[in-house]
Amino acid sequence: MANQDNCSDLLLDNQLCFALYSTSLLMTKVYKPLLKDLGLTYPQYLAMLVLWEQDGLTVGTISARLLTDPGSVTPLLKRLEADGLIRRTRNRSDERIVQLFLTDKGSSLREKAKQIPSCVAGATEQSIDQLTALKDQLVRLRDSLKNAV
Repeated sequence: MANQDNCSDLLLDNQLCFALYSTSLLMTKVYKPLLKDLGLTYPQYLAMLVLWEQDGLTVGTISARLLTDPGSVTPLLKRLEADGLIRRTRNRSDERIVQLFLTDKGSSLREKAKQIPSCVAGATEQSIDQLTALKDQLVRLRDSLKNAV
């Protein structure tokens, strides 16, 4: 039997990282059937959220907003393009820059997605005030961690 010295600092359920990780996994599972109706994966949905906020962004800007590297966001953007939701265009003044624009189909998908936040909020069994406070706290935590790495 393994040596157990009752170090509560190393108990799985006492780990903030596990609470965040497991909650993220379950949150993604809540989104999955809602996004299936839109034909989107969760990462594709996040990219579409960014483009619904501001069209014509570069791959680099989208990857920065999603806190990921351009190499990992490019395949999902290519998939969105193949699905007819966005079009990728090289910048006329600098061919190295790729801009992304919503197609009519991609723009109209925004209307279909409008019910998703309220469905997810309902699944949490939390009030809007509680969810807003939690989100604000998580954003502060994320910003602190971003500064630490």
